Order: sequence, then C-alpha cells, then structure tokens
Amino acid sequence: MRLIQALLVFTVLLPVFSLWPIPRSLQTGTSFLKLSSGFDISLDLNNVPSDLSDAASRSLAHIRSDKLERLTVGRGANDAKAISSAPSISRLSVSLSKGATIRPIAQEAVQPLGKRSEGYSLIVPADGTQATLTANSTLGLLRGLTTFEQLWYTLGDTVYTFQAPVKIINDTPAYPYRGLMLDTSRNFFAVADIKRTLDAMSMVKMSMFHWHVTDSQSFPLEIPGFTDIAQKGTYSTTQLYSTSDVQDIVSYAGQRGIDVLMEIDMPSHSGSISAAHPEHVACPQATPWSSFAAEPPSGQLRLASPATVNFTASMLTAIAKTLPSTLFSTGGDELNDNCYAQDSPTQAELKALNQTLEQALDTFMKAAHKSLIDLGKTPVVSEEMVLDYNITLANQTLVLVWISAQNATAVAAKNFHIIYAPSDYFFLDCGAGAWIGNDPSGNSWCDPFKTWQKAYTFDPLANIPAQKTSLILGGQQLLWSEQSSPENVDPIVWPRAASSAEVFWTGPTLPDGTPLSVETALPRLHDIRYRMVQRGIKAIALQPQWCALRPGACDG
Repeated sequence: MRLIQALLVFTVLLPVFSLWPIPRSLQTGTSFLKLSSGFDISLDLNNVPSDLSDAASRSLAHIRSDKLERLTVGRGANDAKAISSAPSISRLSVSLSKGATIRPIAQEAVQPLGKRSEGYSLIVPADGTQATLTANSTLGLLRGLTTFEQLWYTLGDTVYTFQAPVKIINDTPAYPYRGLMLDTSRNFFAVADIKRTLDAMSMVKMSMFHWHVTDSQSFPLEIPGFTDIAQKGTYSTTQLYSTSDVQDIVSYAGQRGIDVLMEIDMPSHSGSISAAHPEHVACPQATPWSSFAAEPPSGQLRLASPATVNFTASMLTAIAKTLPSTLFSTGGDELNDNCYAQDSPTQAELKALNQTLEQALDTFMKAAHKSLIDLGKTPVVSEEMVLDYNITLANQTLVLVWISAQNATAVAAKNFHIIYAPSDYFFLDCGAGAWIGNDPSGNSWCDPFKTWQKAYTFDPLANIPAQKTSLILGGQQLLWSEQSSPENVDPIVWPRAASSAEVFWTGPTLPDGTPLSVETALPRLHDIRYRMVQRGIKAIALQPQWCALRPGACDG
C-alpha cells in the first residue's frame, strides 16, 4: 500500500512541459530560466517578409500577455525561490538556413502538399545565452516561434521556464495535412469568429482550414460574376462573405501558416442555388425531404443538363481563380438518386443524351474538375465519388474519407491520396442529440460523442498496406453546424480538435520512442487549453481544475 501511495505521489508531482503538438525531437533539462525585461526576438535575415515580422511581434506579445501560471498545486508559487536565482535570457535569434529562399509565410503555406517545408530547430540554453531558431523556410520559423511561445509561464511579473536547456532538432510534421473543417452554411459565422478559429488552429500547428462555405441551407459566398446566387441564397445581406471578406480570411490564415481549402459541395447539397437559378436545380425543397435529401432542404444540381454543366464549371472558375490554394473541393457526398428520378428535366436530358445517371455524373465531374485543373488546382472529393460510382477522376484527385476510417483501405487500393475525416473518430458534432424537430427521443446519426481521447487513438496507417502508406496525406476534424453557431463554436471545437493536430504532426511515437498515450497527453492538453483561454478562446475544460493541477491523480 505504501508503495502504491509513493508511486501516486511521484505521478502527481511530475512536471508538465506543455508543448502541443509535442516535437518529434525533444531534449529538456531541469533548470529554471527567466525572460529579461528587455527580451527581444531578432530576425537575423535580409529582406524580412512583413508576415514573418508580424509573427515575431505576435510571439513576443503572447509570451508577455499569456500570463499562464503553471498547472501545478499552488500554480507555480513554489517556483519563486528557483526563479529568483535563475539566469535571464534576453534574445532569441531567428534565421534561415544557408541558401534558403526567403518567401512570405503566406506563400509557403500554400505550396502543394508534400512540398511545404515546416521543420525547424530550436535551442534554448540554460545559462541565459541567446536562444536560436533556424529553419529552411519562413513557415518553419513560424512553427518554431509557436513552440517557443509554449515554453513560458508567469509568476507575478516574471516570465520563466523550468526545463532548460531545451533542444529540438529538425522537428518536422509526420503529415502535411493537419486540418479543421468548419461548415458556415447551416449557421453563419462572422469573419471574426473564423479568425479566432484560425488563431487557435495556428497555436497547435494546423496547416489546413477546410471551409465548407455553401450547402442547401444557404449560399453565403459572393462569387464574382455570380453575385445573384449569394444575394438570393444567403440568410441575410448581413450574413454574407463578400469578395473582400474572403480575401481577408485567406490572408489572415496564410499569415498564420494555414492554407484555405474552399468547398462548394456538388452536385448534391446545392438547393440554395435554386433561389437565383431554379433552372439548374432539381427537387428544390421537395417534400417529404427525407425522400430527396440526407437532410432538409433538398436540391441538387441538374447534372445531366449541358447548360448546368457549363454554369457550374464557370462558377468554379470564377471563385477558384481568386484563391491562392492549390486545392479546391467539390465534395460529392450523399447524392440522392430519387431526386433525379423524380425530376422531369433531368429525365428528359438523360433520354436525349442517351446517358445513364452515372454517365451524366461522369460528364459533370469531368467538366467541373477540368475548370479547376486548368487553373492549376487539385480537386478534392468525398469518398463516394471513388467508391460508389464508376466515374473518371484525375490521378491527382485527393479523397476525403469520411463515412468510416475503414474505407481508406478501398480508396488506397485505387491509388488515390487520402485525407482522413472519419465520422467515427473526428466529427465534432456527434452526440448532441437529434436536431430534427419532431423526434424527441432521437440521437445524432453519428453517436456517440467523439471524445478527444477517441480522436487521439486514431492510427492513420491502420489497415493500409505498407506499399500504400505514402498515399496518406493527413487528416482533419470537422464541425458540421446544424447545432453550432458562433456562440458555442469554441467549446465544441477546442481543445478536442487539437488531438488530431498532434496525431498528424508527431506521428505514432513520443520523442523518447514510446507510443502516444492519452495518459501522457492529458496534462499537456490541459496546458494548451488553459493557454487558449488566456488568449480569449473559450475552450472547454477537460476535467475539474483539481485534476488539471495534479497530473495522473484522476486517472482510472
């Protein structure tokens, strides 16, 4: 019994170093080190891009303003004596590796997947001499600055760390795609809400913001040359993303190392287009909705109509050419065959063209994707386009595996690159009960609630043959917004979504070679959650604070 008690005390008193995602290479010591009052971040390179300068300024501000007390009993009060005699550090030197090309962070962030350079090395000596951060790109420097920010705590007026020296060599992500999907169609999110979400994403080194901007419920996206769709398809003139709003969001994301993958879902989930262009939409708001769509309201693009095919391709060209990302998603999930079977114009077109519905879908998707490929974009589709239909997709097409993680095996067998978005691990909206109005005992279709622990146990290579593992690009967590809005987006997403950020950055093992585990992750996840709160992100508590201050004490 005494041995058990001793082990428990040892576990509870272990220091927590709150790096999230934890670097793939990490060595730390046990020395205290404080920040001098004149501490500065020096950018030691020529022709410093403005967004790198801004990133350094933000890091300096965060280190001073986070005012995060250590998550330990007494909130760091017992550190006072060690802090008083600790050496002070006055400078972080930031530089690029010899021969590296100097480009803005935003430009590096939208490089094709697999060509982005996000690695960095960070050395923080224990004796107060200058710390150094080096990388092969400004994007890598941003990732390193993000790590540096997480080293510091506050006691009174002193900013300090307690595990110097710190040595991180070539911390590079295991996967390039580490994302979050936000649905802004079912409920509208203001630009400020999206920016706050991007701030949180950047804190945990996420690289992709998948913006599901339109759906059958509303079309809040202003597209040059097609402005009538948003004018008639959005909920309100105040709930609209103007062209300048889109550029503002894309620019803000890029400066924080995040690429914006926009999605206009098609040919299903397009009912909102019918208000402006009824000629292009089959079964808009048909009843009963359950016979025509996965959820209300119904409405699908008339994929057999040559006029609709041309309309769609032109619309995609108009919006995609305004975006710097090399990726654009056309979705393709939940196609409802009955909608087309009951739509007289579609049936007439199929008869006139002597086509089956699948052949018409093939023609439609070829034209849609050609419009993107002609702009140098890579199409992204939902798994149904690969697994449920015999259509031709370009070899470079990326596939979102969302219905079940197990379906990745079949997608890999067809040699398509994969982005994981599985409902059985990563859907943040699951477990909130049914939102259909007359179903008092109903549950969400993807029950149960997906805990951070569930997401953290995800293995990207499970059931993937060894010769196919290079097809895995990463993954994302997703918030479908039937029951979400700006009022609750922060606590629904954070810190849960940070779990996959570590899975896809760190890979399967911790720096010491041991496997990732929820036991060792939880104290660090507590810490990043508390830091988020200090920055105005309303991330939900994971446990009572009593547990957060005593790592391991509340384990089962």
